[in-house]
Amino acid sequence: MPDLGAIVRDIAEEMREHAYKGKVADYIPALAAIAPERFGIAVVMADGTCHMAGDAQQAFSIQSISKVFALTMALGAVGDQLWQRVGREPSGSAFNSIVQLESEHGIPRNPFINAGAIVVSDILLGRYEPREAIGEMLRFVRALAGDDSIVIDEEVARGEQETGYRNMALANYMRAFGNIRHPVEKVLGLYFHQCALAMSCQQLAMAGRYLMARGRNPDTGRSVVSPQRARRINALMLTCGHYDGSGEFAFRTGLPGKSGVGGGILAIAPGVASIAVWSPGLNERGNSLAGTLALERLVQATGWSVFEPGLGQAIASE
Repeated sequence: MPDLGAIVRDIAEEMREHAYKGKVADYIPALAAIAPERFGIAVVMADGTCHMAGDAQQAFSIQSISKVFALTMALGAVGDQLWQRVGREPSGSAFNSIVQLESEHGIPRNPFINAGAIVVSDILLGRYEPREAIGEMLRFVRALAGDDSIVIDEEVARGEQETGYRNMALANYMRAFGNIRHPVEKVLGLYFHQCALAMSCQQLAMAGRYLMARGRNPDTGRSVVSPQRARRINALMLTCGHYDGSGEFAFRTGLPGKSGVGGGILAIAPGVASIAVWSPGLNERGNSLAGTLALERLVQATGWSVFEPGLGQAIASE
């Protein structure tokens, strides 16, 4: 087994020296103010060992990574009925595109584009009022990470609400097709607040462990989702987790991953590790530039791609 601590430290050093950092999301001031040179990485192993480097304990806005946790909650609430309202195919379009909704009758391609995540929020409101749903989301993520200090950044949430015109358009358009069933302002209130979750790489990697561990929370041994559902969430992350850059991300890393415009990426090596990286500079498709490169370097050093025989052996021996 390679010296993972040294690998993680070397990756952080390389990313700090990387010449081109990408462009920080600037549609709200709270994101625009983040320095593009920040970089953090945390790798949590199946045995609980955590390797960190850089700004791994600095909280950042996880944005669309929250869609993984929202989907998990919604599947727990309604099961496979969810797929009657949201597809499971890559979109091939930008994360906030409205184009496909007309030809596909208001059914979003997958739960990780904005339209799909808004439908997921609508499903969660079938059980809770918005304030309760936000509280349940926060409790869920805290329980997964084993950390009650995780919060929602209210400044980011306000910024999302003040600038979210395209998301409002998506929600209203789907409501016209009957695929949004609660008042749009309530649905978007939940959606904007979940995107404003603030977590560090360490907290995010801890929260993602159930997807590494066949659906179980390693701290408690209790099932978060079934092993089959964990596999399917990972499959969606691999094929849809980076929007119209999902194929490129899978080609370069071979890992299920979900990005956010805050610069974070949650990646899963099933049976082996839960990984979080953060670098706020984005590429042209809205995904972390240095974060993607860091994960590519990690896989090159460890062989953790799901397409590597070694990873399959690790899963088989679990």
